[in-house]
Amino acid sequence: MEWIKLIGILIILVGFILKFDTIAVVLVAALATALVSDISFVDFLTLLGDAFVNNRLVTLFLLTLPMIGLSERFGMRQRSVHLIEKIKGLTAGRFLTLYLFIREFAGFFGIRIQGQTQFVAPLVNPMAQAAIETKYGKVSKEDEDKLKARAAAVENFGNFFAQNTFIAASGILLIASTMDSLGYKVSPVAVAQASIPIAFIIFVVVAISNFLFDRKMTRKYRKQQTEMQKGEAK
Repeated sequence: MEWIKLIGILIILVGFILKFDTIAVVLVAALATALVSDISFVDFLTLLGDAFVNNRLVTLFLLTLPMIGLSERFGMRQRSVHLIEKIKGLTAGRFLTLYLFIREFAGFFGIRIQGQTQFVAPLVNPMAQAAIETKYGKVSKEDEDKLKARAAAVENFGNFFAQNTFIAASGILLIASTMDSLGYKVSPVAVAQASIPIAFIIFVVVAISNFLFDRKMTRKYRKQQTEMQKGEAK
């Protein structure tokens, strides 16, 4: 009957399929797994508490929720959008490239400014949307969604490929310790130095992609404007 210990996986699958609350599903799955594994309820709570304390930094995202609410309440998004609208010649692609540079530069010094929920959704994406609407006017829903995806992707590129440029990053320490356990002497400095060219290459590739995105938008909406002008002339 060892297979019964896999009941937690079944509970998670069913819960996710039925779109129940994620945290509740995970907790119920963990409790069910503990009970069928002869772990008492008290021991389960002890394990859960220890895990929470040992990984308490993960719960810091809860602190960002009031911050996001306050920034929305007092118009931070509107002010940031207004700032972008006043900068002439700034396109959505250029803005996202600038954000990627700031993101990677901050990562080099271990400054964590990223976050899809904390930063991209309330600030970066609206500013990118303002940049494209300032230049072309109201854009289609499809292009709005593409820009949202591009803003999220830029954050992911900056986070994933530039986080190990900081010598004290957890990823670098993990790589160095893992290589050392396998008999390879690799210093954290060497790992960071090897990560810098990768971050630079990603910056160039994303910058080119953003440039091509701007060109595509320019061709599309200039063509629409030309057709509208011809229609009005008739």
